[in-house]
Amino acid sequence: MLALIGLLLSAYLTLWRYGFMGPLQCGTGGCETVQTSEWASILGIPVAVIGLLGYAALLGVSLWGLQPRWVERREPTVWLLVLSGGGVLFTLYLKYLEAFVINAWCRWCIASAVIIAAIFVTAVVGWRGMRQTRTNGNT
Repeated sequence: MLALIGLLLSAYLTLWRYGFMGPLQCGTGGCETVQTSEWASILGIPVAVIGLLGYAALLGVSLWGLQPRWVERREPTVWLLVLSGGGVLFTLYLKYLEAFVINAWCRWCIASAVIIAAIFVTAVVGWRGMRQTRTNGNT
């Protein structure tokens, strides 16, 4: 569910970025400052598109892990942990830019940061639970 919410959020920002939406709904003006800054793209790819692809990957892995054949396997959980961990690191970099370089805060970006952190925490809990189950099952 979290990955789907993140996907929808980044889809909104992507659509806005490419001119398919009206004014950016933020309430503070900081969102537009962040989204139009030179830091809103990396190697020519809009950060919103990177988020869209990242959340799509997380959603795909989540759905993969729900398949009966994979429910008890650890691979989907490990992939969620790796992908969301990378997302958290990327988000920390973006939050640094907002705070110390751009000097503006985007509410949508903050929401995305909360979502990716929640996905990461959930993945950590799932991974630890799987490790504990395997440890208890082997004794």
